[in-house]
Amino acid sequence: MGIQGLTSFIKANSHIYRDVQFRDSRLVVDGRNLPFHLYCSASLEQTYGGDYAAFADLIERFVKALRGCGIQPYVVLDGGDDHTDKKLETKKQRAEALIQAAHEKSLGKQTKENILPLMCISLFRRTLVRLEVPVALSFSEADQEVAALASEWQCPVLSKDSDFYIFDLPAGLLPIPHFQWEVAAQRGYVPCKKYTASSFCSFYNIQRRVLPAFAALAGNDYVKLRDMGVTLHVRAHEKTRSGYLEALLRWLRGFQEPQEALVASLRLMGEVSRQKEAEVLQRLSVGMEEYQLPPSALGRFFTDGTVPPFPPEDQALVPDWFRLPFTEGRLNKAILNVLRLRRVRLPAVVEHKDLPSSHLTSRPIRQVMYGLLLGEEEVEENDREGLLLASFKVRPVCRGAAGQLSLDSLDKAELSQRVRVLTEVLEVVPSCFQGVEPHLRLLVAVICYWMQNASPTPHQHLLQALLLGLVENTDATPSLDQDVAHAFNQWQSCVMFSMQLNQLLGVPLPEPQGTWLYEGKLFHQLVHSLRRGMQPERLLTPSSLELYRTLLATVQQARHRRTTHSLEDLTANLEQLHLPDEDKEAATADQGGD
Repeated sequence: MGIQGLTSFIKANSHIYRDVQFRDSRLVVDGRNLPFHLYCSASLEQTYGGDYAAFADLIERFVKALRGCGIQPYVVLDGGDDHTDKKLETKKQRAEALIQAAHEKSLGKQTKENILPLMCISLFRRTLVRLEVPVALSFSEADQEVAALASEWQCPVLSKDSDFYIFDLPAGLLPIPHFQWEVAAQRGYVPCKKYTASSFCSFYNIQRRVLPAFAALAGNDYVKLRDMGVTLHVRAHEKTRSGYLEALLRWLRGFQEPQEALVASLRLMGEVSRQKEAEVLQRLSVGMEEYQLPPSALGRFFTDGTVPPFPPEDQALVPDWFRLPFTEGRLNKAILNVLRLRRVRLPAVVEHKDLPSSHLTSRPIRQVMYGLLLGEEEVEENDREGLLLASFKVRPVCRGAAGQLSLDSLDKAELSQRVRVLTEVLEVVPSCFQGVEPHLRLLVAVICYWMQNASPTPHQHLLQALLLGLVENTDATPSLDQDVAHAFNQWQSCVMFSMQLNQLLGVPLPEPQGTWLYEGKLFHQLVHSLRRGMQPERLLTPSSLELYRTLLATVQQARHRRTTHSLEDLTANLEQLHLPDEDKEAATADQGGD
């Protein structure tokens, strides 16, 4: 996202950059861009559902490289969507492009769009926390907060978002594609290129104050003149995007103030009505305002742990206890979107257009989460239907244990009651956890739910492959089976939303260890091997074999059970499992969120 064509435009005029040897400094990191760049530039797999162990290793090597050069990263992740929906159309277009790309990838085609596997951002955050890297969620999209924090600290930003070419950053921007962290260990510094708005404006002979007007007129995520039915007629030497941007910059040389340029631009749009002029000017002004920096909301959070207040428009939506876990990233940003907009965008996954969306299987899990957040108010889910982006009204579920809890006091609910919410929605009884290590209990419950609710019902080979893959990793390069991929996509969706519900409940069940949670190619290869008659015992070491047999027996015994026990029975089961003593510390630990 950002300003279309600007990155390529500056790359073609690379003398605007300055080569630097970056070391011994703070660095504010765009937490949306970095995981995407790391995963995709390393060519980690996208078609089979993810390569999480390799991704976790890559993040560790990145952090180690920075620390070896005295660089202290501070990572800011995107929060909820804006109340005003200023970027709604841009996000819809992006979602539609990803749906198309996901289908083409399922056919084995190469696409220019990358599809980040479902749990990459969650794994990214949890890995940073484990490595003690400061990380925080912004209450809204992160660009302004990243820029404001870097401006306050007088340190650079690491990003590849072209919007950062417009912000007036005192210490500049380090574009991620030019950030050569891989060679830092040998050199003691990171070779990279540095961009500053002052060098750009000096080269094109425009005032720095006019840069936000350039962004709005060129078209950013907030305003696109073409979508408004108007065209800016500037004299370009060539009819390309690059030629248009250069012509626009030449035209802007005659202006000292950005608003002056916006008003003058109306004369370049031909014959338009007064009403259209007013609409265009208003939209351009909004698009330009995004580059004005507010005081940083996260500076004190990073330095002394002071949690920022909610924006005024959110204060009536969320209880005060919500602030700390959300800022720390222990609550998913989608939760804030539900509260703020009554809307959720479900992420694209690689699957054939003729198959139903994998997220349908996990909808009952989300319905319980919506009930905890909103009571009986409906939520709009945006999901794939064929190759189209469709909107579905989803009714929350407010019954059973979940119906007895209130968002305002959710942080004070008894552990047994919070576990009961999970066991009810995942259709298991707590006794199924007997003999299962605490960090595997949520996974076992999700697998039981998946076996009951996935469509079509997963074959025994899929269950065996799933459990084998969780206890033993091997190298594999299988062919893609779309039905197998769809089944595992459904499982990943169930895991992701169960983890989000678990986080909202204060982590009553310890979260799975994400580094080995799913290895797509391995899981596919195991299915192929089992279909050919390979016995699971031949694929496992003795220690892994014992764990595999325990998990398989647990899932098979739980498949036909329903949660019909009374609260007293459930509490007794929890006490039998020693959950209050064994898991209370794990349940309150910071173990992550998207």
